Amino acid sequence: MGDIPSIDVADACLAVGVTPEISFAAEEPTRGGSVSINIGTEPPVLVLIAHSAGAAYYISGKATESLLTYDRDFNPQPLLATEWTVSDDGLRYWFKLRQGVRWHDGKDFTAEDVAFSILALKENHPRGRATFAHVQQANVLNSHEVELILSKPAPYLLTAFASFEAPIVPKHLYEGTKIAENPHNVAPVGTGPYKFVEWVRGSHALFVRNEDYWGPPKPYLDQIIFRFIIDPAAAVAAIETGEVQVSTANLPLTDIDRLKANPNLVVDTDPAPYSPSIARAEFNLENKYLADIKVRHAVDKDFIVNTVYLGYATRLDGPVSPDLVKFYTPDLPKYEFDPAKAEKLLDEAGYARGADGFRFKLFIDPTQPSGPPKQTAEYIAQALAKVGIKVELRTQDFATFVKRVFTDRDFDIAIEGMSNLYDPTVGVQRLYWSKNFKPGVPFTNGSKYSNPEVDRLLETAAVEIDPKKRLELFNAFQKLLVADLPTLDIVTPAVITVYDKRVKNLKLGVEHLWSNGADIYLDE
Repeated sequence: MGDIPSIDVADACLAVGVTPEISFAAEEPTRGGSVSINIGTEPPVLVLIAHSAGAAYYISGKATESLLTYDRDFNPQPLLATEWTVSDDGLRYWFKLRQGVRWHDGKDFTAEDVAFSILALKENHPRGRATFAHVQQANVLNSHEVELILSKPAPYLLTAFASFEAPIVPKHLYEGTKIAENPHNVAPVGTGPYKFVEWVRGSHALFVRNEDYWGPPKPYLDQIIFRFIIDPAAAVAAIETGEVQVSTANLPLTDIDRLKANPNLVVDTDPAPYSPSIARAEFNLENKYLADIKVRHAVDKDFIVNTVYLGYATRLDGPVSPDLVKFYTPDLPKYEFDPAKAEKLLDEAGYARGADGFRFKLFIDPTQPSGPPKQTAEYIAQALAKVGIKVELRTQDFATFVKRVFTDRDFDIAIEGMSNLYDPTVGVQRLYWSKNFKPGVPFTNGSKYSNPEVDRLLETAAVEIDPKKRLELFNAFQKLLVADLPTLDIVTPAVITVYDKRVKNLKLGVEHLWSNGADIYLDE
């Protein structure tokens, strides 16, 4: 490849159909103050270079940024990269990097860091292995230009550079180490607006303003404290008393209406489009009773929406959340609640009721021992019992659940939460592609579903660079999947964030609380 001439940022953005750099902030911010955010579960790491722990989504990007961020329409916006182009064949990505950026230890940020990090993500990140699978080379063109050379197109790649999803880490601190064991995974050194101070296990992680940040006058806050409050009653008390200013986890749905009535709080149910979640029942298709499932009419999804989630969810009839607007297919077949029809189908399949009134027995395992996952499992067990299927509920902690379902394969029906992520090739394909049945690897094709036409559609969409053709492929995939029903997609839960009304610019773009947080400020 020859040298690439420098181009104006507006031209570069137009080359990939986006707009020049903008600020998401809509108000004049004030400077100073501290914000505490309860994220509930304590993550195993604070930087996601070799991990995909959901709790760390809130933390990682505050210290370690990536190349891009995204507006509310998913258009890429500059972060550590200021200009970019993609070749017509989708095999070459070029980025011009921001100059004058320094790591928290004072070293200069360069293209060497970017090239090193992309290859590290490809090698070590649970999703990065797939996201960057087609990246064959990460070439440093000069100190602030880098190119990626792909073996096949990856039409989702330009959407993959959110800070929590693809962190850029300092080469001088990671090179020559075991990436997953590097001590800076728990004591971050990044380019971001907040610098790591301490992690008190079981309590909190503290980050303070990076006074040398490349984007002054940001950040506006003096510090951000991430709290790990697991107990639901304590989580509610913390937000009501002002012990924390933002709460994202462990708030019982039964308390939400009371919190809405608090004049000092905002209850936000705005979706998180970069990584929308769904709740589903996954069937082990190696079980002879489930290989030809006949109970699709036995479950009342609307009951789950209204009773389990108290209305804080949207019914789901396919594998893609409506919050992933671009790829959502609304006109899928809907299996309405009809127990009599379920009974008839089971009778026709030869599964007559025995003397005890039951046809056969199954186990059901929720991903969590409490809350909506358990309540959903309890309801499904009752619903199946009414059509003659005896269901035993088993609860366990999350680690045991993952081992049971994805390693031991000792399950019949698993009640799970899964993320669609920002593109179906990254977040949905892994769950239904027959080549991704990988015992021992979490959040893969746990049902052991296999349909050659589904495989073809997914594999073709993964490299199709025409957006219209790609959407058509995903639409066809969704319709086939609903017909086969290897999983029963149930709801898209609402993303509930409760925060002090003085906290401003908390959710900007599609990354929301997973962004770098540079725009957040406290209106005193």
